[in-house]
Amino acid sequence: MSLLPWQDADWTRFADQFARLPHALLFTGAAGIGKDVFARHVAQALLCEHPRADQRPCGQCEACHWFAQDAHPDFRLLRPDHDEPAADGKPAARKLEVIKIEAVRHTIDFAYLSSHRGGRRVVLIDPAESMNLNAANALLKVLEEPPADVVFLLVSDALQKLLPTLRSRCRIFPLTAPSQAQALAWLDAHGEADAAVELAHAGGAPFALDDPAWRPLRRKLLSALAQPGMTAILDAAGALDTAKLPLAAPVGWMQRWLHDLLGLRLAGLIRYYPDERAALAALAPRLNVARLPAFEQSLLHASRFGHHTLNVRMQLEQLLLAYQGLFAAA
Repeated sequence: MSLLPWQDADWTRFADQFARLPHALLFTGAAGIGKDVFARHVAQALLCEHPRADQRPCGQCEACHWFAQDAHPDFRLLRPDHDEPAADGKPAARKLEVIKIEAVRHTIDFAYLSSHRGGRRVVLIDPAESMNLNAANALLKVLEEPPADVVFLLVSDALQKLLPTLRSRCRIFPLTAPSQAQALAWLDAHGEADAAVELAHAGGAPFALDDPAWRPLRRKLLSALAQPGMTAILDAAGALDTAKLPLAAPVGWMQRWLHDLLGLRLAGLIRYYPDERAALAALAPRLNVARLPAFEQSLLHASRFGHHTLNVRMQLEQLLLAYQGLFAAA
């Protein structure tokens, strides 16, 4: 995959460091801005046998062809386990998205092997914060005494979730978010029918758009938030639970709704849900601001278990009932 249109300046910064690269790079920035695209391009450039003058991969050599086919013998991609689709058409069971120590150990074994092509070996870990504690500590040990000619590329949406000792072993390389015009142009070119609205829902991050299959569920939840009655709350919680949605998704939608509700109340500003202005405007004057901090803490606590295999329906019902209390008389 080529670099994204808003990553040219970042590549120039990277190319300036190419001759003195560290053994570990940590690419950071907001979720959904294309950090994985940039990191994969870096990995291909490190393995390319005939890089261009600006250090970009040539795309023509044997190494580039192997990389494009996910078959390069000197490259390893380490990602969390993901859900497998159910064979009978039912929703897949929820599953923790974690990189475990066994996967890191296999990757470390690879790092100490000889290169197949006589050049570098590259390990890409995305997202790095999905490593559990044991996995992160295992990686830390190899970063403290890295093998020769091995480059570790880490990608992170949440730098603060990484071990400080792990961060200290990497050169941090922040990546640039696209402007609204760049993101909209990219989404339009890739066939997103409602690009402006969906981009707003994603906070301006073009790779963080909700899956189209999730959007009816989002609308159901927003409808319950707009008119927080008991029937709507139970209906929304049941629908999201039946769809096997991870708790992270509805919690994120609620956090954004709350951001807009408070923004409209205090400054007349809406960031995430411009298409819900009328509903937000009807609720904003009724918001009991004194009760807001406790509810925000509840959402923050729930977000820490966003991909946990807990009872999502129960958690959502509790959150939505607490949300309903924000509009009760003081």
